[in-house]
This record gives sequence, C-alpha cells and structure tokens, in this order.
Amino acid sequence: MVLGVIQARMSSTRFPGKVLQPILDVPMLGRQIERVKRSKRLDRLVVATSIEPLDDPLAQFCEQNAIAVFRGSLNDVLDRFYQAAAPHKPDHVVRLTGDCPLSDPEVIDQVIETHVAGGFDYTSNTIEPSYPDGLDVEVMRFACLEAAWREADLPSAREHVTPFLYRRPERFRLRNCAITPNRADLRWTVDVPEDLEFVRKIFAQLYPVDPNFGLAQILELLENHPTFNRDGNLPVRNEGLAKSVLQDEIFLQGQKG
Repeated sequence: MVLGVIQARMSSTRFPGKVLQPILDVPMLGRQIERVKRSKRLDRLVVATSIEPLDDPLAQFCEQNAIAVFRGSLNDVLDRFYQAAAPHKPDHVVRLTGDCPLSDPEVIDQVIETHVAGGFDYTSNTIEPSYPDGLDVEVMRFACLEAAWREADLPSAREHVTPFLYRRPERFRLRNCAITPNRADLRWTVDVPEDLEFVRKIFAQLYPVDPNFGLAQILELLENHPTFNRDGNLPVRNEGLAKSVLQDEIFLQGQKG
C-alpha cells in the first residue's frame, strides 16, 4: 500500500496562514489535495499538521471536507510524519508539502513507479533537482522511514524528515528522477505572497479550460506569457534546510561540550 502524507501548518514564518489562502475561492491546501487525489498510484492520503491551536482551522477544513488529518508535534516534523503514517501500515510513504498547490499527479506517479519497480529505499526528484520548485516528490519504504524516526537526532533530520535517508547512500538504495531540459530554475512553490499571486494567475488561466492541467500545460502557458515569470528577491530553493544545517553545527558542538 502506498500512502501519501501532506505536511501542512499555519505558522509559516514568511507567510502565516498561506495554506488556507484562497485560489479560485478554494483554500490553497484544498486545491493541492484536489490535484494529488488524481494520482493513480496513491492508495490513501492524510494531512499531517500540528497540535498547536493555530492549526485548528486547518484541521477543521480537513474534517469538514472528509480529508484524513493527523495532528502531532509542530517542531519534530519527522515524528509527526511517522506517527501520521504508522497507523496505516503502508509499504511505501510519499512525502508532499502543503505549499505546492501545483503538485502534478503524473509526476507523483512517475516517481512512485520508479521507486517500486526498482526496489529502492528512497526515491525523489529532489536529490539533484530538475523539476520546477513546487513539484517535489519523495517516496520511501516505510521501514526506512521508521529507521530514520528511531535514529535521527540532528535538527535538520527531525525538521525536514528525509535527510537521514538521502545522506546515507552507503546504507540506503537511493534513486533520483530527472527531466530534460532541466527546469529547476522555475519557482512554483508558495513561500511568500508573490508566489501565491503567481499561482493564482496559473489557475485563473488554465483551470477553467482544463481542471486537470499539469506540467506541460503550465510550461506552455509560461512560454506564451513570459511576463508571468517573476524576477526579484524571492526565497531560494531549500533555504529552510540550509538554516537547519546551521543548527546541526550548534547541536554537534553541544554534544562535544
């Protein structure tokens, strides 16, 4: 069984409450779930949020829309992710994040198929990024997730869930999925209000014509409307992970002391 887990919270540092901001009158998280549910390889889907009161509206949205939701630790995201998955006893778990309303079910299925067919422990399209930022997919065997949950101690591994796996190629069988030409320069995730305005433009143009639009249609739209692409001081890819790595250094120094 393949379980999808979407991490989502209201307490984003740069853009609080972004996951419930509307896109065509539906909360952003709802638009992402609508797209993810079109995956042919996901058997179940659950949203993993925190027990903090700030996340009550998010949990209520899920409950009101018959979306499975689990509530756990805000800061130990690895524990929250594992605890959300464990009751379902999956063979494989797909990690998605709630700031990616343009998630593409075909991309999700391609990564799952590569993972399962190759018998890999961890498969993603993020080890060496080539997909637009915002189409990230990570798939792992549940047994490997459980190992990470038991053994990981670095702050970056607890906050970002999967570094314990992809930093150990000598222990886990890893696979990266890539596309050509490389489009890792494109930013389709939502970290700041400018990102949301970009995504709203995409939905406004494509959704009324074809609600099932995907990667190819977005790329064609951007080619025909180059002004949609943004310039300026936007967050860089994996900026949060880079900050967590600095915390790793502080943690390790404390261990030595």
